[in-house]
Amino acid sequence: MPETTLDYAQLRYSAGRPKHTPMKVLVTGATGFVGQALCERLLCDGHEVVAATRDSARSCPATTHVVVGEIDADTRWTVALDGVELVYHLAGRAHVMAQEDQAALEHYECVNLHGTTNLARQAVAAGVRRLVFVSSIKVNGEGGEDVYTSTTPPAPRDPYGASKWQAECALRKISQDSTLEIVVVRPPLIYGPGVKANFLRLLGAVERGLPLPFGLVRNQRSLLFLGNLVDLLTVCASHPAAVGNTYLASDGNDVSTAELVRQIASALSKPTRLLPISPGLIRLLGRLLGKGPAVARLLGSLQVDSSPLQRDLHWEAPFTLQEGLRITAEWYKKKHERNA
Repeated sequence: MPETTLDYAQLRYSAGRPKHTPMKVLVTGATGFVGQALCERLLCDGHEVVAATRDSARSCPATTHVVVGEIDADTRWTVALDGVELVYHLAGRAHVMAQEDQAALEHYECVNLHGTTNLARQAVAAGVRRLVFVSSIKVNGEGGEDVYTSTTPPAPRDPYGASKWQAECALRKISQDSTLEIVVVRPPLIYGPGVKANFLRLLGAVERGLPLPFGLVRNQRSLLFLGNLVDLLTVCASHPAAVGNTYLASDGNDVSTAELVRQIASALSKPTRLLPISPGLIRLLGRLLGKGPAVARLLGSLQVDSSPLQRDLHWEAPFTLQEGLRITAEWYKKKHERNA
């Protein structure tokens, strides 16, 4: 069983909302962090889940596994799309911090743009009703003082964000010329069981009791718990008002980096160790160590407005930030115990 497993029988998901009519669903990126959790939820809801994987060595919860190989303009989706009514497109070339020059754009475009366009066109030919595309908040930019909304003009600052924006535009053009319904979701930082990269490192630092220099940081950042994203995706797949829209989502409780550390420490039952160091000094040290962009993300603000989700879809995040961090902390402690 994958490490991202959540007990969907016990966790609450948008209480009172009627269950979806079971259907045959294709999930790309099914073996990834979000994909595994989404497949589990779809199976729990009674759907027939087709998981698209790059090779037979990769596994995830699903009714059927179809190996499609690398995703690009030449991927053949015929078998995977057979009888499918709905596609969740999560697969893509991940955001690689070390590849930020313009020459990297073509590598992102190969998968994120041309791979997405190819899938959508074949989905149209196969009679798929709707495609839910998981994009990225990086389409909007890297944050700042203003809160991002669904109407904020896109301003991607790196090849990854640019390729996701291009993919969104291509999908809308295909939708205009066909019967394929498109829904776009741009999540901010996602955390939950199975999380990797910087959030996992932050969990480890807090768990080990390391002092962290964020005591004077007063930024505001939107986060999205894995369970909340999965729940939202299931709503976007069936709600008639979602068609043609782009949604930004969060847990609904923006926090500073300092407050996030405090919340993580509480979830891990560890003391909070925050040093009152000037953010300006932290930025200077980050630049000297070649970690300027990473430090900027830790100190900067990035907030999203998720109110259209309540207005259009009557959706509210079923898990609070505190609940999401508690579930993530429980997973981390079990993982740490197994590794020990």
